Amino acid sequence: MRRRAVFRSAFVAATMTAGIFASSGGPVHAADARPDVEYNFTAGFLKGVFTPGEAPPGADDWNCRPTAAHPDPVVLIHGTLENMNDMWRGAAPLLADNGYCVFAFDHGGASPTAPFQGVGRMEDSAAVLAAFVDRVRAATGAAQVDLVGHSLGGGPVPRYYLKHFPGAAAKVGKLVGITPSNHGTTLDGLTELGRALHLLEPVDALLEHDYPALVEQEVGSDFNRALDAGGDTVPGVDYTVIATRFDEVVTPYTNAFLTAGPGATVHNITVQDGCGLDATDHLEASYDPVVLTHVLNALDPAHPRPVRCRAVLPLTGPIGPVD
Repeated sequence: MRRRAVFRSAFVAATMTAGIFASSGGPVHAADARPDVEYNFTAGFLKGVFTPGEAPPGADDWNCRPTAAHPDPVVLIHGTLENMNDMWRGAAPLLADNGYCVFAFDHGGASPTAPFQGVGRMEDSAAVLAAFVDRVRAATGAAQVDLVGHSLGGGPVPRYYLKHFPGAAAKVGKLVGITPSNHGTTLDGLTELGRALHLLEPVDALLEHDYPALVEQEVGSDFNRALDAGGDTVPGVDYTVIATRFDEVVTPYTNAFLTAGPGATVHNITVQDGCGLDATDHLEASYDPVVLTHVLNALDPAHPRPVRCRAVLPLTGPIGPVD
């Protein structure tokens, strides 16, 4: 979203200065040399932001074959101003450690080497997703994949794919969205203020050429109205939304939630309903061990894990080690 580019630049500078990089929340080193699972967004972001195009640890093993326990490969979809390597250094190795075939890709960047991806038209990102899903299915022999995404990658991009690409719904079993921008954002009221002051339209005109995904994610955008027409879901897909009350990017945070239509199921989860100690924000959410446990449970509801409540800070993750 528009404010987020400025937020990211300030955040990186502050992080480098303060040395939050080495926070106590992670990584956790597995005894059998499996990929490290990172639970600190700051650390993961700094390790991956300048190497777009490089898969995060645990992802994109094209020789991986799904098991009977986890027959559907997992495709990870990053969000706005992110790339696969700075956003999935927690989820990718965790899922791989738990027996999933995991795949990730970049989309929506000005170029394949641009560190900040996910800014192009979401319709185009959905087309990249469509091709990637077909590639994963062909490589693994799986009939379906499960999708796990953050921000626009957990909401509007996969929802557009499911609604507008023929046969897409038959290729997807589950969609798990982490703080997804399903129904757009007010950016803490900035979009309404901009409209009232007649500033939003000229600002959007400036953003439209290079950052159209930011404009498309505004509450009330043409993209949002078209995407929501006919309902939030498609038949046959199981949807899970994981939101946080401390989301500073998708506002109000309830705009993440979906309503189930015919033939679909929806599970809307607010992290703090089950763990009041968790103060995760929009960015930390994809690294938060509490959120990631919800992700594991959404992917394998037949074998739910207890969601251990713990104190989690915005941007830097859990206080203390993660077992």
